[in-house]
Amino acid sequence: MTEITNLSSDLIELILSLLAIPTLIKASTVCKLWHSIISSPSFSTLSNHPNQPWFFLHGIHNISSKNNQSFAFDPSSNSWFLLPTPHTPHHHHHQQSNTSFIGTNSFLFITAPSFLYTPILHPSWHPTPPLHFPRINPLLGVFHDANNFTHPKFIVVGGVKFIGNLVDIEDHLDVEIYDPLLGSWELGPPLPPDFRSGNSSSSLSSALFKGKFYVLGIYSCLASSFDLNLRVWSEVQTLRPHGVVFSFLVACRDQLVLAGVCNYPHGSSFVLWKVDERSMGVSQIAVMPHDLLCSLFDGDEDDKFASLKCVGLGDLVYVFNEDYHRMYPACVCEIDGDSGRCVWRRVPQLPSLMNRFHKVISFCSTVSMHSILGERQRPGPQY
Repeated sequence: MTEITNLSSDLIELILSLLAIPTLIKASTVCKLWHSIISSPSFSTLSNHPNQPWFFLHGIHNISSKNNQSFAFDPSSNSWFLLPTPHTPHHHHHQQSNTSFIGTNSFLFITAPSFLYTPILHPSWHPTPPLHFPRINPLLGVFHDANNFTHPKFIVVGGVKFIGNLVDIEDHLDVEIYDPLLGSWELGPPLPPDFRSGNSSSSLSSALFKGKFYVLGIYSCLASSFDLNLRVWSEVQTLRPHGVVFSFLVACRDQLVLAGVCNYPHGSSFVLWKVDERSMGVSQIAVMPHDLLCSLFDGDEDDKFASLKCVGLGDLVYVFNEDYHRMYPACVCEIDGDSGRCVWRRVPQLPSLMNRFHKVISFCSTVSMHSILGERQRPGPQY
């Protein structure tokens, strides 16, 4: 009988490609050869599992950063992972870092008093030159130029100006875009004046789609987009389907999606709409099953929907309750890009070894085995 150690590397790679991600993470610790195979960039294209975006939750504890935790949900294996925790840099005051902490597209950021970023899978803080206008609670996006897919650019929009230990809620801040090759921040026009009454991430939702950074007022339903090539804002429009109370923008694979809570005569619903990015008209594509919506709550408070948040990427839209007392229950909708069929399901409960958090940061990002295991010297996800 032939032992696996006698097989060729190509055949071992083919066998390993049939394994689920949790098993692959364990298999990568068997020997250096297996780790080398699994962590190679080419393995992700060969691997049998679908490359569905992961759902990330980073919990922040106001008293001690030691109680911060990061989790990732892999929809392919229906599993949660406990990630290495990116601790607050020593020269950043803990309370300041909490209010300026943001996550998006596989990165975590601190925006004030100085700007830092780290990959969430392998935490290691990297500084940039200071923003022209240090700020807290901005919107933040990660994108690549068409001719440069190696070094991502960062776009910072809105937020509240940070001066020393004070904030200036009146100042309308310029857009800032970081170019890692130039090592500098480029200024752009600020959010249109229509957003002046609410220009922080607590009242705005954003999505990167087809070379534009879309911004939506969660409650105002005002919408505009920033062209990443022309560096200009579009005309402000109102994106409010009938009955909408509040809503979020999500960039899916081939469509811009609006997701929100509606009050109808028969009760409340959580609805998804496709947005026509040219006309900004909407057409309904899915409604969350009522029993699934009810499972995200355990009471009948009038304001219970206020703790709902929504993020998404690719073909997946995640909806979750950020209230700690309910242990952050979540569900996911998978949108078939060809048929448009939508399938909803409940996300498993978070791991039991979870601390209490005062703030939760959520986002989606695609991952690969190379990004999970590519840095051997750093601890990877725990399954």
